Amino acid sequence: MRIFSPTAPIDRRAFLTAAGGAFLAGLAPRAAAALANTDAVFASAYLDGYENFGVALLAGDGTVLHRYDLPQRGHDAVFSPDGETLVVFARRPGTFAAAIDMRSEAEPLIIHAPEGRHYYGHGCFSPDGKLLFSTENDYDNARGAIGIYDATDGFRRIGEFFSGGIGPHDMTVMPDGRTMLIANGGLETHPDYGRAVLNVATMKPNLAFVDLADFSVLSVHELAPDLHKLSIRHLAMMDDGTTWFATQNQGDIHQPLPLAGSISPDGDIRLLDLPEDDLRLMRGYIGSVAFNDRSGSVVFTSPQGNVAFEVKCDTGAICNRVDLPDICGAVERGQGFLLSSGKGVLDGRQTDLSWDNHIARRTV
Repeated sequence: MRIFSPTAPIDRRAFLTAAGGAFLAGLAPRAAAALANTDAVFASAYLDGYENFGVALLAGDGTVLHRYDLPQRGHDAVFSPDGETLVVFARRPGTFAAAIDMRSEAEPLIIHAPEGRHYYGHGCFSPDGKLLFSTENDYDNARGAIGIYDATDGFRRIGEFFSGGIGPHDMTVMPDGRTMLIANGGLETHPDYGRAVLNVATMKPNLAFVDLADFSVLSVHELAPDLHKLSIRHLAMMDDGTTWFATQNQGDIHQPLPLAGSISPDGDIRLLDLPEDDLRLMRGYIGSVAFNDRSGSVVFTSPQGNVAFEVKCDTGAICNRVDLPDICGAVERGQGFLLSSGKGVLDGRQTDLSWDNHIARRTV
């Protein structure tokens, strides 16, 4: 998954209590039934038909339980380890994050990026839930930063550390609870130029391991020089710490370059060898990746290619294909995956919301 959370589920009764009596009382009958029967809750940012941005809380069958307004477009979300807080990050180059207290009826607490920084859309909590980390752009210095926020004190920003590269996007905490893995996309951008990439010819994406004890960079791992235009963006960690990564090609998208691979906890990178025809279908772009330990498979979605491939982790063979316009959101569910699209499809059903790129999950 893109975000770290302990494998142990939170107690269902505790979660329902944390959600608040007023929240539960306000649920429609279908939503209340869906919440009572789900073994996980999900969250995804959206755009509604009135051009309003928000984030929706979802049951396991895709039923919308509740919606929260956002000031602008959201990207990814993360649940705190205790399940009481949901944080949504703005899409690059947004400068807000929204912290939602599941125990109250209060509006989301808006967290602002400091001057000279913007968010890259992803974040994670420390294993004890006391700190929130976010990928950020120190854009005047063309340097990746990881912001540190005190989750026990209104998400006050208390510092930052070097991401180990340029353009950090996704990150996760390893099973040891002491090491962070960061996907540095290698893209130099500046808000004065919108989302334009300023260094395509010289970009050097990497995967960086950071020690959370002192925030020092332990090691940096790059792809082969001829693959330097593959921006490493998203991560999905397996139980043993092996982490799948997905890239987006900033060069010729018609080249069937390996768009995904895995990195072991000791830094061994193995590229995924997909058939060239399938790689071409993805048009050089993977928008999301998710791992399911029950099925032993990982899914890669391509909104540019309107296709998703589920791959067996042990063999690298494609075991399932989904064709859906603008498919991107993916997260483990049961023996498979919950999928969404920017055209409003969620779990195979058309909804009235346009779903953003990612879906967060919390077991209950």
